[in-house]
Amino acid sequence: MTDFARRLDGVRIAFDAAPGARPVLLVHGFASTAEVTWGGSGWVRALAEAQRGAITPDLRGHGRSDKPHHAADYEPRQLAADLVVVLDTLELERVDVIGYSMGSRVVAALARLVPERVHRLVLGGAGPIELFATWDADAVNRFVAHGDLPADPTIAAVLGPIIASGADLDALVACVQGFAGSTLDVPAGIPQLFVAGGADPITAGIATLAADRGARYLELPGRTHLNALTSREFREAALQFLA
Repeated sequence: MTDFARRLDGVRIAFDAAPGARPVLLVHGFASTAEVTWGGSGWVRALAEAQRGAITPDLRGHGRSDKPHHAADYEPRQLAADLVVVLDTLELERVDVIGYSMGSRVVAALARLVPERVHRLVLGGAGPIELFATWDADAVNRFVAHGDLPADPTIAAVLGPIIASGADLDALVACVQGFAGSTLDVPAGIPQLFVAGGADPITAGIATLAADRGARYLELPGRTHLNALTSREFREAALQFLA
């Protein structure tokens, strides 16, 4: 059953909590939902089989959560604070956390905001270069408002299906604007595992970043940004790391 955590400004964050010991917080990426990212790909089931619980929120602007329309509402610290309220609602002091794509940057922001509440981190599908920071804001607005094809093909590739799905475009454009330039910086002392598909250009440079930090790194040969999450190797490596 879906529950809601409420920020002091009134923004509500929807989440589900599957039963099990030592629950893991799972954070999805841009223009997705908790169910699509973690339910449909088998992660919640895999955690249950490992006798671990799963906490699966919808980020603000996505799914069942509230959808403010201002860029400032989507700064990394805001999305991280939403996760803190979810943990508070569940009375959880410290958790393991898995993020994917934009979700990896959100959980990195969570670790910066409340490092004492993050035990271990798995960061998948993200690289040193934040995708939104490479996008031209005017081109994004013209594409969303009028369908003008941008010079950067990734804008149309990412936003085109979202427009066709009937999503709240004002919220997602605000998310692009507010989240642009966010980092993967994590406080020292929190163990980290980076995971990337070998055919995912979004994660370029992540192996070097992991090596520089002395963190673990797993590359999934042939996997793309879209299908890395369904990799059994990814799930098994994450569960072993979090164990």
